Amino acid sequence: MKLITRILPVLALAALYLGTSATYAADAHNMHTTSGFQGPKANTGMAVHTRDGNRSMLKVTDDFKVPDTPAPTWRVVDSKGNIYTLDAFKIKGGEKREVVVPNYVPNIAKVQVWCAFAEVLLGEASFSTAVK
Repeated sequence: MKLITRILPVLALAALYLGTSATYAADAHNMHTTSGFQGPKANTGMAVHTRDGNRSMLKVTDDFKVPDTPAPTWRVVDSKGNIYTLDAFKIKGGEKREVVVPNYVPNIAKVQVWCAFAEVLLGEASFSTAVK
């Protein structure tokens, strides 16, 4: 009986460890990072794609600097070259550093920072393979 009392906590810890390891592995599998942004105004940081339930999410890394232009905007390009304009980076009271990708976007090959005012590409980052 003493042996069972000693082994039971060890088995419980092992089960807890295996459960959390599987969760972290699943989260890492669902996270994709682009190359660094390259462009005349957006040339710091990267974009990160994750899934939150059924939602496809994009966010920029902490080292990404939103360009100081009139209307920097999130854009994504799919694997066929179709472009989807999403939301503005600058919002009242701050910056929108994360965006939900609409369900009608089939996949994401590139993330762009687009100036909607001047209609010019400020920077672009690519995934090694298209994600969804």
